[in-house]
Amino acid sequence: MKIGVVGLPNVGKSTLFNAITNAGAESANYPFCTIEPNIGIVDVPDERLDNLGKLYNTQKITHASIEFVDIAGLVAGASKGEGLGNKFLSHIREVDAIVHVVRAFENEKIIHVNGSIDPLRDIEIINLELALADLEQVTKKYEKDAKLVKTGDKTLIAGVNLMEKIKTALENNLPARSVEVNDEEEVKILKNLQLLSAKPVIYVANISENDIGKEDNKFVKAIKDFADKEGAKVISLSAKIEEELASLPQEEREVFKEELGIKESGLEKLVTASYDLLGLMSYLTAGEKEVRAWTIKKGTKAPAAAGKIHTDFEKGFIKAEVVSYNDLMEAGSYLKAKEKGKVRVEGKDYVVQDGDVMLFRFNV
Repeated sequence: MKIGVVGLPNVGKSTLFNAITNAGAESANYPFCTIEPNIGIVDVPDERLDNLGKLYNTQKITHASIEFVDIAGLVAGASKGEGLGNKFLSHIREVDAIVHVVRAFENEKIIHVNGSIDPLRDIEIINLELALADLEQVTKKYEKDAKLVKTGDKTLIAGVNLMEKIKTALENNLPARSVEVNDEEEVKILKNLQLLSAKPVIYVANISENDIGKEDNKFVKAIKDFADKEGAKVISLSAKIEEELASLPQEEREVFKEELGIKESGLEKLVTASYDLLGLMSYLTAGEKEVRAWTIKKGTKAPAAAGKIHTDFEKGFIKAEVVSYNDLMEAGSYLKAKEKGKVRVEGKDYVVQDGDVMLFRFNV
């Protein structure tokens, strides 16, 4: 999973990126500090793996991972190349989802590129630039393909019809993700277009450290009201505090979190929201050699889940032995779970559930 972190300059974007990845991206109080995208790959926090590791006395624990891409601050006119915009927009095309960081605090010492704090204006600037870039791209392809529909190519016709709907949405200041796609073919066409405004979005309201644990401030409330209308998710956190937490040893970090009343770190919040947004979950494999999490789409059947480990597992799938994580931990061992009848044998039509501990049988 690849997540792009975007926002206007100086909203706390790179500070948050540093905190969740410990990658040391440059963060300074002037626009365009980030030019080339910074990339950080982080483990997905999952205490189930640590518990299984102890149960199996395993040699290795492998978490699922997320790649975060810190994309340089966008400004008005980015779709026309302002502020090196075209280069930055190209980096967004490559991600699965967007984390849009919005400043939700006042501080005279930290410059705002537009001179005042107005999160809805900031959101609209970014969204408009993404939509304008998409509109230009879709219009060019639409005009080209519309001339070829006379050939009767069904895929081409489906593409032109879908682009017509997308063009209408973009011209009415609606993102491409607001357009309903009705079948697998349209989903494939939309994916191939790589539209910026088709990416699912999580808005991150960057609040001050003084607002932690309080009711949402006026800026966060405005962001949530906006996000509700387009079905997007909102997380509020303090990028500065997250950065301070990331610099502490684990034990001190937990004490500091408790003192501040922080239940989940920024990374944990983002991972939960990202998995939910993209319809993802994890199944687990466990043994003495390795305990590992495998990320799959919700609704995935057993053979396709096995294929995440190796294509041969999917091709030669025979059956899967399955026990839920909770049942396994309660039993205290795989053998005891089996004796209690908690281990099931599932076939090709089994839909994998989050937290399933699985052992695949296959023949190639």
